[in-house]
Amino acid sequence: MTESPRSGFVTFVGRPNVGKSTLMNALVGEKVAITSEKPQTTRRAIRGILNRPAGQLVVVDTPGIHKPRTLLGQRLNDLVEQVLGDVDVIAFCAPAPEKVGPGDRRIAESLDGYPRAKKVAIVTKTDAASSDQIMERLLEVNALREDWAAVIPLSSLTGDQLEVLSDELLALMPEGPPLYEEGVVTDETLEDRIAEIIREAALEGVRDELPHSIAVTLDEISLREDRDDLTDVHASVVVERDSQKAIIIGHKGSRLRDVGARARAQIETLVGTKVFLKLHVRVAKEWQRDPKQLGRLGF
Repeated sequence: MTESPRSGFVTFVGRPNVGKSTLMNALVGEKVAITSEKPQTTRRAIRGILNRPAGQLVVVDTPGIHKPRTLLGQRLNDLVEQVLGDVDVIAFCAPAPEKVGPGDRRIAESLDGYPRAKKVAIVTKTDAASSDQIMERLLEVNALREDWAAVIPLSSLTGDQLEVLSDELLALMPEGPPLYEEGVVTDETLEDRIAEIIREAALEGVRDELPHSIAVTLDEISLREDRDDLTDVHASVVVERDSQKAIIIGHKGSRLRDVGARARAQIETLVGTKVFLKLHVRVAKEWQRDPKQLGRLGF
């Protein structure tokens, strides 16, 4: 007798920068969420869709849970709470190279507030840890809760144990038909994906205090008139202060050109044509703390 297909939602939770977005991209098999060494890179609930013979997993990538210092930070935490209340499985992530700390314990305890969801623990970044570290982390993570449905070590970079994770997650999902058509890898709009690609390029190499201050809006995207092989993309990189604008632009515009070159290559892959990318840097003072500015920027 053939088992009924299963489908449902899973989200990864953990401190910022424990590898949640990288894990989602690895599972889906395509870059859906941007990644960066900078904490709090993810700012929206991004859905990636994984189709398997046994069913469909919808992976919801969320911002890392942190102590908010701005209205933006509070809204990101509120978004995580909303997602946690809606998913079938919550997968807690802790990186193998780092000891479990108070932040991890606080997040693991907070999962008591979501009794409907099944809980799984994942030890990430095993490629960057010794076997002793991995074993130590598995023991630490296992001790955080008594109700883990599974505790799985894996590496998103090498793909080690990814199949084990997807099989385990699907087995925990309710029976039901697929939630998205086959071939769909995300419900993100093209405009949102392009804006995120530009923001990822802008985050590379900037100083620690700057990432939180960078937002990107897409002002225009269209095929060039009389040409079906060239897409015009106009976007704004938004920062909070004039000094940050100078950093993003760089000496004689050198840094902004680098950002454009990095972003353009990925956008061309996404849209399937050559791209003319025009970037403008503008200042929106203290936008992370201003409700009106946050609304305009989509938060």
